[in-house]
Parts: sequence; structure tokens; C-alpha cells
Amino acid sequence: MTGLWLVRHGQTDWNLTGRWQGQTPDAPGLNGTGRAQALAVCDELKDVHFSAIYSSDLLRSRQTSELLAETLGMTVTLEPRLREMNLGAWEGMLAEEIREKYPNELEERAKNPFYTRAPDGESPRQVAERVLAAMEEIAGRHPNGNILIVAHGLSLAVILCHAHSIPMDRVYDHIPENAKPIRVEWRR
Repeated sequence: MTGLWLVRHGQTDWNLTGRWQGQTPDAPGLNGTGRAQALAVCDELKDVHFSAIYSSDLLRSRQTSELLAETLGMTVTLEPRLREMNLGAWEGMLAEEIREKYPNELEERAKNPFYTRAPDGESPRQVAERVLAAMEEIAGRHPNGNILIVAHGLSLAVILCHAHSIPMDRVYDHIPENAKPIRVEWRR
């Protein structure tokens, strides 16, 4: 059994303002609070022996994982399948803008949360397919180790739901806070 330590990236300015980041290539990296959060995680995890660190390749996760890796004396393996959900047309928008411009799409998302996607984006089902495939491979490489996974709200929520046998249609209820380590066991 593989022990997974899940860490959502540290805070960004877009987290603060409620702007939806998704996979936006020019989304900001960590702000000062986010860097401090990442360093606090380092302190919490300093006594855990990790076999590896895997991170989403998006800037905010990369920065968080690099701070952790530096403190732990390790290197980071970037895994693009751990990216946040592609939010398509909603990326870079504030939540209230999305509610104003896309009320029907948000209503459909509330009815069918696992299958509904933003215009030109991904559904949580699609995210789950890629994240769970990545996790099977990662766990297969480290069958009895502790692995540090640094990623995003929805991608980590998928892992949490899978690990705890929670129905995936409740994935939005399990998005972790920024930079709060959560340990789960991955059974293959």
C-alpha cells in the first residue's frame, strides 16, 4: 500500500480574489502568503520519509513542490495529468462573472456535477480519468512508499474521493484547503 501525502498548492492572488484559475498558462504563481504556506508545510512534513515528490506542471504547484523539495533534499517529478481541471471559457473569470454570464451552465453543473463541463473545458469525469491513471502508475512505481503529491483542488479531490470510496458526484465537496497536508492510503 502506498501512502499519499496530498498538498494543494499555496495561495495565489487569484485564490484571494475568487478568480477561477483552471489551466490558465499566465495565471499567477504563489503570492507571499502562498510561499509562507508552502514553507509551513515543509515544517509539518520534515520528519516524513518520502520516496518521491510528484507535482502538477502548472506554475503554482511547481513553485510549491520546489519549495518542499528543496527543504526535503529531493527532486520533483512533474506530472501534467495532475493538473487542475480545464475550465475553458471560465478561466480567469471571477465567480460572480461566471454566475452572470453562464447561469444555465452553472445550473446544469449543480444537477450533474461529475459530468458537466464549462464551455470548452473538461468535466470532473475527464479529470478523474487522467488523475486516477496517473496515480495508478505512481503507486505502481512506489508500492510501499510515502509519496508527496502537490496539485490542485479538483485533482486532489478526485484522489480523496477514490481513496475513501466517496461517490465522485460529491467531488466538489472535497476540495482541500491551500497547503494543508492530507494523508490517504492508495490501494491498488
